[in-house]
Amino acid sequence: MFRDFKAILDKAKGKGPFTISIAAAQDYDVLKAVKIAQEVGLIKSFLVGDSNRIKAMLGDLNMGGLDIHVLHEENQDKAALMAVSLVRSGKAQILMKGLINSSNFLKAVLHKDEGLRTGRLLSHLAVFEVPGQDKLVYLSDGGINIAPSLQEKKDILINMLLALNSMGLDNPNVAVLTANEQVNSKMPATLDAKELANLSLQGAFPPGIVEGPIALDVAVSIEAARHKNIDSKISGKTDAFLVPNIETGNALGKCLIYYARAKMAGLVLGATNPIVLTSRSETVEGKLNSIALACLAS
Repeated sequence: MFRDFKAILDKAKGKGPFTISIAAAQDYDVLKAVKIAQEVGLIKSFLVGDSNRIKAMLGDLNMGGLDIHVLHEENQDKAALMAVSLVRSGKAQILMKGLINSSNFLKAVLHKDEGLRTGRLLSHLAVFEVPGQDKLVYLSDGGINIAPSLQEKKDILINMLLALNSMGLDNPNVAVLTANEQVNSKMPATLDAKELANLSLQGAFPPGIVEGPIALDVAVSIEAARHKNIDSKISGKTDAFLVPNIETGNALGKCLIYYARAKMAGLVLGATNPIVLTSRSETVEGKLNSIALACLAS
C-alpha cells in the first residue's frame, strides 16, 4: 500500500534506473519531468524526435550531463514507431508520449507488425493522491474505453490487477462500481459486475479481491455497508475501482481533482510495457509521478 506519490517515487528509485523511450520528445514539460527523474536516479532515456529542437531544449534546461541518447526523426509518426521499437527490442522498458497527437502515438503502439500488442485491450489506469486519505486510490477506465462490454471489462480488470501486483499490491481490493448492490437486468452494469466477481472467485484473474455490484458509498464506508446490511470484505478498505463506463470514470476522477484537490497520475496498460500518455496540460509533477508509476508497473 502506498500512502502518496512520494512513496511511489521512493520505491521506484530503489528499483531503478529504468530506461524510457519518448516519442517526439521536443516538449519542455516532458523534458523537465525527465530531468527530475534522471537527477534522482530513476531513469535513463532515449529521446526520439527533432534532434535540433531537442538538443536546444536540453541546453536550455541544463541537461547536458545526464545519461540521454537523442535519436533524430522529424516525422512524428516515424518517431513514434522508432520509440516503440526501442521498447520492443528491450532497449527501454517504458514508452512515453511527447509532442505528438495521442491517436498517432497509439497507432504506433498498436502497429500490427512493429507495435507492443498483447492481445488485450488497451486501458487507462488513473491514480489519485487524495488529501485526508491514508493511501492512493486507483481507477480504471475513465480515459480510453467508452462503454466496455463484459469481455472488455475482463481485459481492463486484468490490466489493472497485473499493474497493481507489479507495483507491490499483492492482493488489492477492487470494487466493480454500480449504482447499487442489487443485480438487475435493467441495469446491465450490475450483471457484468456480478459475473466479474464470480470469475474472480474462480481464479480467472490475477490476485485480488473483486466485489460487485457495489456502490461507491459501500465501497468506501463500512458504516454505509452496515446501514445497508451488506456483508462486504472490502468495504472501507477498497484500493481500486473498476467503473462501468468512461462517463463514470471521468466524472469521478474530476470530482477528486477539483473538489477534493487530489493529485493525479496515470498509465496506459494492456501493451507489453507500461505507457505514459499524459495530456499537454498535465503538470511537470504529474508527468514525473506517471513516470514513477510506469517504472513500478514495468
